[in-house]
Amino acid sequence: MQIQGFHDLNFEAVREAFADLFNDPQERGAALCIQIGGETVLDLWAGTADKDGEQPWHTDTIANLFSCTKPFTAVTALQLVEEGKLELDVPVARYWPEFAAAGKESITLRQLLSHRAGLPALRELMPAEALYEWQTMVDALTAETPWWTPGEGHGYAAITYGWLVGELIRRADGRSAGQSIMARTARPLGLDFHVGLGDEEFYRVAHVARSKGNMGDAAAQRLLKAMMNEPSSMSTRSFTNPPSIMTSTNKPEWRRMEQPAANGHGNARSLAGFYSGLLDGSLLEAEMLEQLTREHSVGEDKTLRTQTRFGLGCMLDQPTVPNATFGLGPKAFGHPGAGGSTGFADPDREVAFGFVTNTLGPNILMDPRAQKLVRVLAECL
Repeated sequence: MQIQGFHDLNFEAVREAFADLFNDPQERGAALCIQIGGETVLDLWAGTADKDGEQPWHTDTIANLFSCTKPFTAVTALQLVEEGKLELDVPVARYWPEFAAAGKESITLRQLLSHRAGLPALRELMPAEALYEWQTMVDALTAETPWWTPGEGHGYAAITYGWLVGELIRRADGRSAGQSIMARTARPLGLDFHVGLGDEEFYRVAHVARSKGNMGDAAAQRLLKAMMNEPSSMSTRSFTNPPSIMTSTNKPEWRRMEQPAANGHGNARSLAGFYSGLLDGSLLEAEMLEQLTREHSVGEDKTLRTQTRFGLGCMLDQPTVPNATFGLGPKAFGHPGAGGSTGFADPDREVAFGFVTNTLGPNILMDPRAQKLVRVLAECL
């Protein structure tokens, strides 16, 4: 396998570990970028990007980053808090009056960002096309009753997070959520990151496909079993309502829509650059970065049915939980995306890390491929 890009020779072992991923015949394409103190020490890509395995992964190939998108959305919301356009601890209904319906009158932005609002799913079955209709989904969430008492415990809002936080951003900023997020995070840092992709960019988007035969870890198997046996449970509805959530990744409508929980498109460089921008103070003031990365939720996740730990829209490290550690320092923060893409920062070592793949693994938190790369990186530091 030909590995493209460059690396500092101190990180030769990381390059070798990246190349080793492609010894698995199922591995299609991937990219890896690591920045330390804002300097890029490694920027690699390899494999294939298209459905048929004929087009090479290029320097400008981008992919659906799934939930790696969430921290970009959270940072945008927190910038609006810094500007006085939103507040963390006042009711969401102050900005979005209809939201107060059905027992949601006291839910705050802080609760939405830390997955404590009780709104990870819709009970009423939505048609497949509703996924692409912003107002339809916002209206459905406006009418929804929380699944538990807001503020008491947490449950990951896999996709509803995008409409909930995104609608607040839209109301506070006057632009669509995707436009606001790109203007506030990607553009100032020069990142190749998009929420709502123009058709003219489709040619460089990697086709995403699942790997076969890998059942994943115990947490992944537990969630899969629940989804097969409990069709109306909160966990199942979180991922299957609308039913198009799990099947639309490669569709033009998915790429075009602005779903700031799940459909950001970018490359490993854009993930590493984003986290470098958080570490160097380009995106948030120190006080707000502390809010972003402070523990707000920890313990059994009502949606994922495994232990999770969150700040405000970012996942925090759990060093002793094998499926929930980024693999560097205990202060690491970031977010994995479904299937394996991962972005995070380790403030102690000033590391910003981005890994992007179009071969989806089955794990629901950290992907073993990314963790292995980080373990090798730790040995190089």
